[in-house]
Amino acid sequence: MINIEKIRNGVVIDHIKPGQGIRIFNWLGLDKSSCTVAFVVNAISKRLDRKDLIKIANTIDLDFDILGLIDPNITVNIIENEKITEKINLKLPKKVKDVIICKNPRCITSTEKYIPHSFILENPEERNYRCEYCDEIRSAGDFR
Repeated sequence: MINIEKIRNGVVIDHIKPGQGIRIFNWLGLDKSSCTVAFVVNAISKRLDRKDLIKIANTIDLDFDILGLIDPNITVNIIENEKITEKINLKLPKKVKDVIICKNPRCITSTEKYIPHSFILENPEERNYRCEYCDEIRSAGDFR
C-alpha cells in the first residue's frame, strides 16, 4: 500500500477513469508546477473498482468544462486546513468554445480564424458534440 500524506490546502481531482489521469496531468501542466503533486494511477476504488487520482498541494484555477469533457464522473475536492470545504461533481458541459476543433473544411471556422470553435452537446450518452456553425459531429474525446 502506498501512503500519500494529507494536503493542508489544495485540490484533489478524484474518481478519474483509469488511464485518463495523464491527460488531466498534462492538460494542467502539472509537470511544470512548483507545488507538490501526487499522481496515482489505477488505485483501488470502492465506487469505480479502479481509478486515477491527482492531489495538488496548492490552490489552482481549474476549467471544470474541460475536466468534465475528459471524464464527466470526476469529483473535485477543494481542501482547506486539511478538510474538504467544497465537493464538485462534474458533468459534460452543454457548450464548449475553442476546446474541440471543427475539422470540416467548409466550416466558417476553417476560413475565418478569428471565429471561435463552438460546439453544443448533441448526445450525452455517446458524448457527441455538434459544431454550432456547420453541424459537424465530434466526440468529447477530440478536444485539443
